[in-house]
Amino acid sequence: MSRTDTKSNKNRYRTNEKQKKEANKSYSLWNMTGKDDGYNEDCCFRDDLWDIGCDEYFDCCKKHHKCPKGVTGPTGPTGPEGPTGEVGPTGEAGATGPTGEVGVIGTTGATGPTGEAGTTGVTGPTGEAGATGPTGATGVTGATGSTGAIGATGATGPTGATGPDVAGISSYGNFFALMFPNNIVPVAVGADIEFPNDGPNSGDGITRINSSTFNLEEIGIYYVLFQVSVTEAGQLILTLNGVDLDYTVVGRATGTSQIVGVALVETTTADSELTVRNPLGNAAPLSITPLAGGTRSVSAHLLIMQIA
Repeated sequence: MSRTDTKSNKNRYRTNEKQKKEANKSYSLWNMTGKDDGYNEDCCFRDDLWDIGCDEYFDCCKKHHKCPKGVTGPTGPTGPEGPTGEVGPTGEAGATGPTGEVGVIGTTGATGPTGEAGTTGVTGPTGEAGATGPTGATGVTGATGSTGAIGATGATGPTGATGPDVAGISSYGNFFALMFPNNIVPVAVGADIEFPNDGPNSGDGITRINSSTFNLEEIGIYYVLFQVSVTEAGQLILTLNGVDLDYTVVGRATGTSQIVGVALVETTTADSELTVRNPLGNAAPLSITPLAGGTRSVSAHLLIMQIA
């Protein structure tokens, strides 16, 4: 078969212009090789580049895959969107998610109306008396009431029994100092206060030995009172026969007020000697304050009374 016949034979399988152009292009390429193997019994063109069947030109190309491929044309426009498919079956429920955070507490709602009072129940039996509670604290004393009217004089009571005999005060003596002019020099530690002046006294039993020492003539019990204005903080003590009577110590930590002492002193020997002393062991001498609190000389007193 000639090449012309072959080309004519090929074109008889084309049904439109585009297929014919593609066949002519393929034939021209085949014709340039200079080969003409002719037409075989199977009605196929044989060539180094392609092998074309006679029965169906394009079926032969699809079968042997040796037809030269043309240039890929441009992508055509997107076709219209197809109809929505049917809804698929519901999937299995997923796992439960974590619990969310607690929300903000809402505002308290308005108080509802008070309900109607119920009927009074039956009174229960009286319980046993509880234990007595502790006594409460004493309350504040109330204000003093106004004085009542004077009542009528009552009847005279019977005479009481005669009491025991009381010896009373057998002797007494009052001795004093005036500052200024007495006790000008501070009283040293271990020294005695001076009471150089005599006040009222019984005249015997209690007498002075000197300006700071006093004699207790009889054995007995004596009531002793003393008061002294002192500038510094300090202490005073009674001595009997030169021995400190520790139970009679009085003192003051601050200020310039008086130091006052009172005690009962018992003597065991006649003519015992009594003094008021700045006791040993204290820090400093004591200044007996002159003109304390005003313009007049102040007094210091020592009062002694035998009561037994």
